[in-house]
Amino acid sequence: MHKILSTVLALALVTAAAVPAQADPATDARAAAPPDVTVAFAVYDRDSARTTLRFNEHQQIRSASIVKILIALDYFETYGATTPIPEADLALLVPMLRSSDDDAASELWVRLGWEKIVERAVVRLNLRDSAPPVNVGFWGYTALSAADVVTIYRHVLEDAPAPVRDFVMGNLSEATKCATDGFDQSFGIPSAVPGRVAFKQGWSRFGDVPPRPCVEPKPRRDLGASKDGPERAATPDLTRPAMHTTGTYGHKIMAVLTLEPEGTTWDESARRITALTGAVYLADRIIGG
Repeated sequence: MHKILSTVLALALVTAAAVPAQADPATDARAAAPPDVTVAFAVYDRDSARTTLRFNEHQQIRSASIVKILIALDYFETYGATTPIPEADLALLVPMLRSSDDDAASELWVRLGWEKIVERAVVRLNLRDSAPPVNVGFWGYTALSAADVVTIYRHVLEDAPAPVRDFVMGNLSEATKCATDGFDQSFGIPSAVPGRVAFKQGWSRFGDVPPRPCVEPKPRRDLGASKDGPERAATPDLTRPAMHTTGTYGHKIMAVLTLEPEGTTWDESARRITALTGAVYLADRIIGG
């Protein structure tokens, strides 16, 4: 009997060694981007109230234009959710959310209190990883994480007053292909996720001029190019090119944040984050999300 048990145990050990460990869907999805690209992502299922896929979700990464959602939320906190929005402010809020208008964001950033916008959001939304920019003159230096982006969208969808939710998500669902500065913001979620999506993109350190003219729709306003500010090292990383895609589809919230090696072109980064977003979407589907 002892010999039989020993033989069975040996066979079991050989079989176990021959069978690869169960793959981690998040790790597999991360492999869609090269190792020298910093990757963080999270997918949240609102039906089950849980994060279904995550990788590096608490790493602080500079926000670029994702912070514009916080600027919009702070506007409504300041002026009220039901107060009619003046036409002059609509001309700032709408292109800021739909077309990532930098000058509109800068005007509201200054008016609403600079870094105080982020400080208030951290407390109000209980953001774990977010912090004001080290240089308050540059809103895109705000630190956040993929997990905090999910929290921001959850706040908009679940906790914000209905007029705020409808305004923010309504404009994100009408996001334009072309940003105000002429860059094509159709990378990531709008290209990789099927069906109707609402999205807010972010990018930084790709220069002031897009690699080619963006094909319609034409930018709504001509307010000049975005300025990234002085190049200096800090935490989070302020020097490497950043490209982020965030948004909603169905009952899901997705945030995919990346930092590229210095010198990466816009086209290469856009291809990478779109492939990565597709891999994240498929991995979440595979695990039953």
